[in-house]
Parts: sequence; structure tokens; C-alpha cells
Amino acid sequence: MQLFRASIAHFPNQTTQFDNDIAIFKDGGLLVDNKEIKDIGTFEEIAKRYPAATVTDFSGKWILPGLIDSHLHYPQTQSIAHYGEQLLSWLENYTFPTEMQFADSEHAETIANVFLRQLLKNGTTTGFVFTTVHKGSSHALFSAASEIDMAIVAGKVCMDRNCPGALNDCADTAQADSAELIEAWHNKGRNRYALTPRFAPTSTEAQLAALGELAKQYPDVFIQTHLSENLDEIAWVKSLFPKSDGYLDVYDTYSLVRERAVFGHGIHLTPNEWARLGESGATVAFCPTSNLFLGSGLFDMTAARANKVHVAMATDVGAGTTFNMFKTYGDAYKVSQLRSEPISPLEGFYLMTQGAAVAHALDHEIGNLNPGTTADFIVVEPRFDELTQLRIKEDADFDDVFFALSILGDDRAIDQTWISGTCRYKKEHH
Repeated sequence: MQLFRASIAHFPNQTTQFDNDIAIFKDGGLLVDNKEIKDIGTFEEIAKRYPAATVTDFSGKWILPGLIDSHLHYPQTQSIAHYGEQLLSWLENYTFPTEMQFADSEHAETIANVFLRQLLKNGTTTGFVFTTVHKGSSHALFSAASEIDMAIVAGKVCMDRNCPGALNDCADTAQADSAELIEAWHNKGRNRYALTPRFAPTSTEAQLAALGELAKQYPDVFIQTHLSENLDEIAWVKSLFPKSDGYLDVYDTYSLVRERAVFGHGIHLTPNEWARLGESGATVAFCPTSNLFLGSGLFDMTAARANKVHVAMATDVGAGTTFNMFKTYGDAYKVSQLRSEPISPLEGFYLMTQGAAVAHALDHEIGNLNPGTTADFIVVEPRFDELTQLRIKEDADFDDVFFALSILGDDRAIDQTWISGTCRYKKEHH
């Protein structure tokens, strides 16, 4: 057994009372046995309870649950940080050409490994990931994640119109390929599958219906897509689906709005759509760096709270500008400031840990440091350079540490990333 000593913070339970329900141990102990967290508390009490445990001392650092990124695109790892464009032109000029390269399975394997290394380097231990239309791109990612026992939720992108011919499948192919990938990977090890229509404009009614059939056949698979990111996109959806009562209703018609459905963005939603999302138990992935970069709009956290909609934080790489979830909260804070509804540091931390895990019905495994969960955690060095040593006091409260790192931090704050009880990233040796 391994006993880790550090300052520790996590949310043990689902909550909306972030100040009251966070568990903080300034001199904490985390006990890990094999792949599982066995105990947590003050270092003194845990050390007394398990005198034979091997102690690793991270005093001065923080241990936090592994971070959860609820919406990102691994093929776009190589297209991040291109100048300009809004959503639809971004897809045409950057995204689609990049994704065509994933017909080559060797290329897919190379980028899958780069992608996972970027996640680990930034403290992300679970990602909800769009692959490409090619089955091989999903196989490559699941295989790479399985090698390190990393929890990944991913799915083959499905598109049968309004995309380049090289990325076009049909309703039957989308259904058959998705079913094959579900059987190959869903609930195998720590992998989960997500049915992944890119977004309504790139799927015909027949393809959405085919994926809806799979959603009924496999009720515990995830669903991931995009929703109401851009005003031109919403107008396009209205022209393509004139019989639907709005963008969300397109998905709802085909049984794709439910628990474990994750909708990226959700910026320009109607009151009825907010209400339906709350009623269904679906999740909206808030992607602030992407929304600012593409000029898409400002997410309405007040409406989400009012309708009891699950919200999870996400980078949306590659339109998103960073793999770092701390910096992603930093931009979420700026978005919420512009709407005069600032998201507190503790709520931001919740949205990338326990809040995301609860939204995805995975809090029995990830998102917290509760005994019995998988030992996915990160070791954070808050005072990693001259400026952070000046700004962050050695005895600073956690909310101040987290907020300062959301503005000043980057991957240098991540000292180690542990997956299933094994250290998979160590800064000084990377």
C-alpha cells in the first residue's frame, strides 16, 4: 500500500454548496492499494491506521482528483491555434482537411499517443473524445488508452452530408461501424463508447434515426454531439430540419436526448430547450476557450443552474486553445464575468471533477478521491516559478491556489499524473 502525504482537496458528493461541501485536508493522507483508493483523511490518522504503508511525501503540493475534459477532438490536436474563422468556415478550412489524414491507421496511432500525452501532461485523466469517421481512428485511441488503463469515452464521428466525400459515410455504415465499435470497446476495461453524430447539419434524418436505434439497443452508451454553438449554424439547422421545433428537438426526435448525452456548447438555447435538457438529465459541455476563440458567444450559466442542467467543463481542442483545464476555468471565469454571474473557483473545480463525474454517472469510479474509486489523481505544484512563488503563499487556501493557477498556471503546475494507481506522467522526467 502507498500513502501519499500532501494537501488534499476534493468533493466527496454531488453538491451545489461548493463552499460547504468540499473536503480539504491541509496535511492530508491518501492511501492507494493497487489501482484503488482505500482511505483518505489527515496524514496523522491515516498513518496511524496503516503503519506498514510506504509513504511518499508531497508536502507543499496538492493532491486533487484527476481532471475530466468532457468534450474534445483528438484528430484536431495538430490543427489547434490556426488563425481566424468562425465555426462553419473553421470546419471547412481546418478541421475536415486534418481529419482526412486519419484514413491512415499509422497516422491515427501516432496522434492518439501524442493526444494522450498532452492530456496527462495537463492533469486530465478522463476525456470525452470525438475521433473521425474512420473506424481505425477509434481503435487507435481506445488501444492507446487501454495500454495505460486510462478511462476514455470516445466514438467514431458520423456524417453523411455537408462534408467532404472522403469523410462521408451513410446511415447503414454509421450504424454498422458504431455497433462494431460498441461491441469491441464499450465497457471493456475502462473504455466507454459514445455514439457521435458530429452535429445535426452533417447527418441526414436516416443517419440520426439509425444512431437512435443503437441508443435504444445500448441504453448505457454515451451520446455526444454539438448543439447551438453558432447563430449561423442554428439557422442552417432550421433550414435542414424545417419540421423540428428547434435544434435540440432534431436530436430528441431520434431518441438522442437522455442521461449520458453530452452536448457541446449550448450557447444559444431557448427557454424550452433549457427546460428539456434539465428534464432529460443530459449534460452541456461548457467550452469557454473555444467559444471565445471562434467568437461563438457567452455561455449562460445562470440558465443552466435555473433549469438544473448538468454542466461539465471542456477544452474543445482544437478550436479550444489549451489542453489545460485550469486555464479553461480561467476563461470560464471571464465569460461569466461578462455576463455578471462569476463562477467561483470552487464551482469551477467541481465542474471538472466531481460535477462532471456525476453528470456522466461515473462518480463511483472517477471525479473524487472517495475510498473504492479508481486511483486517478494529480499532484499539483502551485508555486512552480518566480511569479507563482510571489503570488501564492505557502499556506494559501485552496480556492485562492486554484484561482491563481487558472490565470497564471499551465502544464508546469502538474507535477505528476496517476492513472489507476500508476504514475503515468512526472514533470521532471518528461
